[in-house]
Amino acid sequence: MENKPGFAEANTWILYSDQDLLVVNKPAGLLSIPDGYHPEFPHLAQALTPLVGKLWIVHRLDKETSGVMLLARSAEAHRVLNQAFRERALHKLYHCLSAPSPAWDAQDVDLPLRINADRAHRTRVDMENGKPARTLVNVLRRGESYALLACEPATGYTHQIRAHLYHLGLWILGDALYRPKTVNLTDSRLSANRLMLHAFEISFAHPTTGAELCFRAPYPPDFAEKLNSL
Repeated sequence: MENKPGFAEANTWILYSDQDLLVVNKPAGLLSIPDGYHPEFPHLAQALTPLVGKLWIVHRLDKETSGVMLLARSAEAHRVLNQAFRERALHKLYHCLSAPSPAWDAQDVDLPLRINADRAHRTRVDMENGKPARTLVNVLRRGESYALLACEPATGYTHQIRAHLYHLGLWILGDALYRPKTVNLTDSRLSANRLMLHAFEISFAHPTTGAELCFRAPYPPDFAEKLNSL
């Protein structure tokens, strides 16, 4: 049975809070927003609303992605932060554990993407029908079998990082959707119980004061353990 994060720990997820916004370190396995097909699945606002009151979702992380998320605590803050997202004035940085370990140090992937490009609903590079997408990728730490990468998406499409890494011949540990069929999963070094993708940092202007803010989310234990095995 899948382990779901306990709501009793929800107060420990909070990285910052004021009257306008809330910044949290979302655990893997928790939905960002309710699932229309499975309303019984737990989600972030369901866990946090009893602690801080009404919340407005500003952006999303996939269920199996851990890390920093920004939520608004007023309708006006929500409006301002949504505008910042549309204008790409809000910056996000992700860390992931990816295989194989690349020989290069950095890549600027500026390739168009098409979402729901196949029957598995994967996002793919599509030079003819894709929309402009860009991801900056840097190797932070290199191991024999996999590496720690920093990925900065300049655009925000579904599965953008996973699709751009796939185009580079890479896949994130624990990613059954984009993992090549030739990967030998009997190699314990490449095994992971969930997608090893972590939203590490978010920076933006405060919706009321305009102050520049930057927050980083510590790695969860499973990510840290796998990183220490590099």
